[in-house]
Amino acid sequence: MPDSGHPGQDGHCRICRDGEAFGAPLAFAFQPIVDVPARSVFAHEALVRGPRGEPAASVLAQVDDRNRYAFDQRCRRDAIAAAARLGLSERLSINFMPNAIYRASACIQATLRAADACGFPLDRIMFEITETERVRDVAHLVEIVTEYRRLGFLTALDDFGAGYSGLNLLAAFEPDIVKLDMDLTRALDSRPRSRVIVQSLVRLCEELGIAVIAEGVETAGERDALLDCGITRMQGWLFARAAFDALVQPDPGAWGAAR
Repeated sequence: MPDSGHPGQDGHCRICRDGEAFGAPLAFAFQPIVDVPARSVFAHEALVRGPRGEPAASVLAQVDDRNRYAFDQRCRRDAIAAAARLGLSERLSINFMPNAIYRASACIQATLRAADACGFPLDRIMFEITETERVRDVAHLVEIVTEYRRLGFLTALDDFGAGYSGLNLLAAFEPDIVKLDMDLTRALDSRPRSRVIVQSLVRLCEELGIAVIAEGVETAGERDALLDCGITRMQGWLFARAAFDALVQPDPGAWGAAR
């Protein structure tokens, strides 16, 4: 990353201040995160795509250490603008790269300006920390989460159980939410050992005051097993696939019987 991107004496990064753009075109698909007992949408996650709906990999392949910061900033601004344009009334969940942030209070400024310009409330934004990106400085991540929570954002630890740090990150800081990786969710109704692990994680998070979302829910059996474990918020193809440049509502047949 070029030194010119570091915070200067005015406390602002040059890239933040000057709005340097990530060069490749991109767009977003949106997938709902649901609250099953309430039969409602808790949030919509913004998932990066190519300009015509190409898979995320087509965009991510163009990200490296030289443009990671600009890419992260561009995704935040464009996701907020797209959500506002589509009339999103629930929460917006945005993935972010902790290694692309120099100083939390400075690097968040472009996000704040984008939300203000679009009239999108800050308390409806949730930031997902991608655990599968190795966190080089845990103290720096704690600083980011602390600043984001001070500003009213929700924070979530994404892909929990699949990444590098796992429980060590929970010992260092408390996100509002953890999102269980789909490998823990997959076929949970027929994997008793995995169910014990999920139940233990749910109890741990309850004691820490952290909510849990299950990712990758594809079958009614998985949904019911997760409900039995105490998880009520879920995301996956059972409820809705991601919709390119659109907001989609959950399949009414996916809720199951009332409990």
